[in-house]
Amino acid sequence: MIKIAIFASGNGTNAQQISEYFADSEQVNVDCIIYNRKDAYVAERAKKLGIPAIYFGKKDFFENGKVLSYLQDRKISWVILAGFLWLVPQEILDAFPDHIINIHPALLPKYGGKGMYGHHVHEAVIANHEKESGITIHIVDNHYDRGTILFQATCPLTEKDTPDTLAEKIHLLEKEYFPAIIEKTILG
Repeated sequence: MIKIAIFASGNGTNAQQISEYFADSEQVNVDCIIYNRKDAYVAERAKKLGIPAIYFGKKDFFENGKVLSYLQDRKISWVILAGFLWLVPQEILDAFPDHIINIHPALLPKYGGKGMYGHHVHEAVIANHEKESGITIHIVDNHYDRGTILFQATCPLTEKDTPDTLAEKIHLLEKEYFPAIIEKTILG
């Protein structure tokens, strides 16, 4: 059984979709959800799904190695970022080379980098009058949104689109593709 950990920072819709997708899998198991905001709703979703969820603050991620120790103790093979807003520390990248996957709500390399998440991305895409947007699923490296691209899916934009309507389109793409691309990547 391949054990994955999900890192999240907020609401947790992607974490829930991934967890539900693998719920009956005989090959992949969502072993735990790690979150970095005490008030993140993802903890409540994890509880309802019966998945262990644990909060780790900045010191645990970046200074004292607690997160890496936790992952190693649980024998995690892959880490999935599902709305996780921090740069992954080098020691975790080193422990999981090419085994950390992220999803970004735009077509990288455009609209990526520090501070480009959620509505910030959608607002920039709309402001620049793009004809399309989409999602990018990629391997994580030590830069925001610059790792090897595994998959992209697009959606058209119209003159009437707003950041909110674009967010809805992006959520549909995330739901359709993210769990399946995780599975395809993990199982090779």
